[in-house]
Amino acid sequence: MERISLVGLTWQAGGRELLDRSTIPEAARADALPRLAHALATDELLYLATCNRVEVAFVADGPQHVLAARRMLWEALGHAPLPGEAERRLTAWAGEGAVEHLFLVAAGLDSARVGETEIAGQLRRALETSESLGLLGDRLGRTGREALKLSRRIHRSTRVGEGATSLASIALDHVRARLAARRGAVALVGVSPMTRRCAADLAVEGVPFVVVNRTVENAQALCAEVGAGSAVALDTFREKPEAVEALVLAVGASEPVLSRATLERLVGLSPSGAPPLLVDLGIPANVAPEDAEHAGLPRVDMEAVTTQAARSRDQRLRESADARVLVDEALERFRREATQRTLEPLLAALHRRYRHTADEGVERLLRRLPHLADGDVLALREWAATLAARFAHIPSRGLRNLAADQGAEAIGCFFRDVDDLLLREVGEHLPRSST
Repeated sequence: MERISLVGLTWQAGGRELLDRSTIPEAARADALPRLAHALATDELLYLATCNRVEVAFVADGPQHVLAARRMLWEALGHAPLPGEAERRLTAWAGEGAVEHLFLVAAGLDSARVGETEIAGQLRRALETSESLGLLGDRLGRTGREALKLSRRIHRSTRVGEGATSLASIALDHVRARLAARRGAVALVGVSPMTRRCAADLAVEGVPFVVVNRTVENAQALCAEVGAGSAVALDTFREKPEAVEALVLAVGASEPVLSRATLERLVGLSPSGAPPLLVDLGIPANVAPEDAEHAGLPRVDMEAVTTQAARSRDQRLRESADARVLVDEALERFRREATQRTLEPLLAALHRRYRHTADEGVERLLRRLPHLADGDVLALREWAATLAARFAHIPSRGLRNLAADQGAEAIGCFFRDVDDLLLREVGEHLPRSST
């Protein structure tokens, strides 16, 4: 647990434009993430990008590695290495702090909209991506799975998820306001957590919609999943768009997905005759702001949505006290379990050393008692083994309690002045910062 580290950037700290430039497009991650792991000198890496954050969790050698990682990550994301810029823009967590932060993120307690649910799905897909690339080891895998388990527990047993908890829900409120005045269909561009949530809500409300996606089979699958809507390929929609009153876009693309020409066609097709509402949830933007302005489309972007969500954030944090208690309990439990896993090989080595010492003593004794019967020799060996186990139990229990109270690093003090033979036996199993 002490070697888990995390470096991140949020839109609050860097602004929307910097966050957009720092986000690795989904299609490029299979190539980019192994290179990023190499730059950070780590075998385990988890990359999480949402509408509100870009965060990289990895296994580090120590605190100094974490601090240097901010500069490495800053340059790896394509930013100029200006003095102090990485330290100012990026936040770093290490050890228990990194685990706690990931727990809070998974539960939606660090989101612009407190309690939002999409983040858990995004974390799950980030874990799957790392696993497929061979970058998900035992440490990050265990931590990520525990974070998802905690998220489910919090949303089942507290009120943190009540109301419009997702950014998609807030974005859809803008669409609802438009449809209250001008009834019509909605286009959902891209198959993503955002558009999935919108499709599910629109289906329940009986609002007609079309799912637009580069791969039309994925759009069809979403329609089948919610039992409503129609599907169309992105290229088809670009050339011959549907008549809609609003569009919600959430595509993980590095370039705009709808051109100025398509937007102009949409204006002429709107059932009400007014330019359709454009809700752009893409990072970076799925429609160039200047193109939307030229075509006369009213536009709501992700910054507007997250700003709206942030207005009620403090109040919702106060209401999420029960969820915060669950995070603290999970963190303490996870810390103790991680400490015990760290101790197991060391305690096994300690027991082997005690047993070896007892066996040596028995052999010396047998050389002085060569005429003992076989049964007596066996009994003597069994007695020595039992005695060794009992003696080893005393420091083992103390070490478990010490590690539970003070952390695994504290056990290095216990072995500081032991004899060389014992130190050689257990030394390779001591926590790295203790040796």
